[in-house]
Amino acid sequence: MDDGWKRVCRRLRAELGDAKFDSWFGRIELDRVDGRAAFLSVPTKFLKSWIQLHYLDRIRAICATEMPEVVEIDIRVRSSTRAPLRAPRNEAPVVRGGDRAASGGADEMKIPPRRHPTQSAETEDLNSLGGSPLDRRMTFDSFVVGESNKLAHAASQRIAKAAAGDPAEFNPLYLHSNVGLGKTHLIQAIAQGAEAAGRKVVYLTAEKFMYGFVASLKSHTAIAFKESLRSIDLLIIDDVQFLNGKIIQQEFGHVLNSLLDSTRQVVVAADRAPLELESLDERIKSRLGGGLCIELKSFDEQLRLSILESRVGLAKRKQPCFVVPDSVLRYVARTIDTNGRDLEGAVNRMLAHVTLTAAPLTVESTEAVIRDLVRSRDPKKVKIEDIQKLVANHYNVSRADLLSSRRTASVVRPRQIAMFLSKVLTPRSLPEIGRRFGGRDHTTVLHAVRKIEGLSSTDQSLAQDLEFLKRMLTEI
Repeated sequence: MDDGWKRVCRRLRAELGDAKFDSWFGRIELDRVDGRAAFLSVPTKFLKSWIQLHYLDRIRAICATEMPEVVEIDIRVRSSTRAPLRAPRNEAPVVRGGDRAASGGADEMKIPPRRHPTQSAETEDLNSLGGSPLDRRMTFDSFVVGESNKLAHAASQRIAKAAAGDPAEFNPLYLHSNVGLGKTHLIQAIAQGAEAAGRKVVYLTAEKFMYGFVASLKSHTAIAFKESLRSIDLLIIDDVQFLNGKIIQQEFGHVLNSLLDSTRQVVVAADRAPLELESLDERIKSRLGGGLCIELKSFDEQLRLSILESRVGLAKRKQPCFVVPDSVLRYVARTIDTNGRDLEGAVNRMLAHVTLTAAPLTVESTEAVIRDLVRSRDPKKVKIEDIQKLVANHYNVSRADLLSSRRTASVVRPRQIAMFLSKVLTPRSLPEIGRRFGGRDHTTVLHAVRKIEGLSSTDQSLAQDLEFLKRMLTEI
């Protein structure tokens, strides 16, 4: 039986490759052969289910050749006290191919010889998944609600107040906005509220998720890492736009599908909508887009004033001498129209001025204090989708025509104009623009840009069209 099982494992390794074999069969063990049945054991329920679903037929087929007396395979979850025959493995497996993304981009990464994982090792791995640190100031009580964020606030509160075992609502909840508009505040408030309700919550930044997954590969505890994520009530991921690497994205997709399919709550935050995350796997974008997507928009002046009043009130608790006249608050709310972080920066500068100089705040002195925070109005962020829609409407064609392979004159010229505007008005590269226009090559985009540049210098009508379209796209 010993020799037969080793032959089975060698054939599985040859068919699947070292990386896949070590991931799924590195900890499978032959307990015994009883009659015509071979009893195998694995350390976790997840591993048992995965092997039964994907590899059981293959194991049976190889056993029929190498161990003809075995006609049935029984896989069980073993206790930690037994020490039966383990599957043979290489001393230092190498992560290759797609796994390079998860290992930081190196051509190959040597993984140290596998240690027999103990319960304490797995527990340590779970503890490392305790999540990113939470800022205890970021609660619903300290969040200032206005027209631009009240929908996101209401949905977040509903999720945070749900009890363990309640059906998930708005799943997944996807919050997106530019920096400093409150999405991180909201998701941290969700995490703290759900914890207080007795639910098992993990809050992770995309960077923390990637670090945890790579660390689990190095320590050969990837299965425990993934199972720990699947066992929670609420998963919160911040800055998902930074999730890079093919293998890491695949694993995140598996975790996401597992939680959503089991009606566990998922909350995700990013700086733009799911379909605009070009580097993210299409299946993940589709799954995220299938939930409730809410954009937190820029603050209006009334909300900025409310945020300033809230922050000044908090600062005054520590420094009773900190007095800000209403005229100063209104001036700051009118002048700083970017985001909440700049508003908080303004409060900190005013506080420093009052406490360090003992001089009262006036509009004139405040103007000098916050000068570095007053920015010229940034141009409107133009999206390729907006360009395509506007050009299609202007030239009476459909957006689908622009993305199609049609080469009639009525479609080719608008398509070239849309490509030209995408190059001029967005930071996207030529290959990216080509992909957004039906998967075209970057040389096609370059030809279109040069063509429109040349024609616009001699065709006054085209030049006027281009100026009109630019104004329509960039006006605020």
